[in-house]
Amino acid sequence: MVEKLLRVGTTYIPVTNVELSTEWYTDKLRAELSYKDDDKAIVNFANQSFFLVKSPENQSSNFYDIHGAEQFSITFEVNGLNALEAIHSEFIEKGIKVGNIENRGHPGRNFVFYDLDGNKFDVWSELSPKFKKG
Repeated sequence: MVEKLLRVGTTYIPVTNVELSTEWYTDKLRAELSYKDDDKAIVNFANQSFFLVKSPENQSSNFYDIHGAEQFSITFEVNGLNALEAIHSEFIEKGIKVGNIENRGHPGRNFVFYDLDGNKFDVWSELSPKFKKG
């Protein structure tokens, strides 16, 4: 029998202050807290667990591509342009640092947002077929 990887279960995100970051993720992104100690917290949202791991300052999950542009390591999906626009507005109202909604030349639209430590995330208006309701 040939086995394959089935899903991403956990993503690790570096944060400088576990307490403040836990509050931010649960308040701003409506994550559910399942564990917390001085060095880490586990929050659940978007069908996944995220470990907020205490790390040194100026460390993030971002990286730079060959052209020197800062990239994100995670894209979250929403179901359609209306949902993207609604969550973009909600994030602005909650004081989350967000970028403009962009047309990147592929189906759908995107915007980026940042957490307290500058970890950059992407949101895309195209929901994977497996998650579409119907």
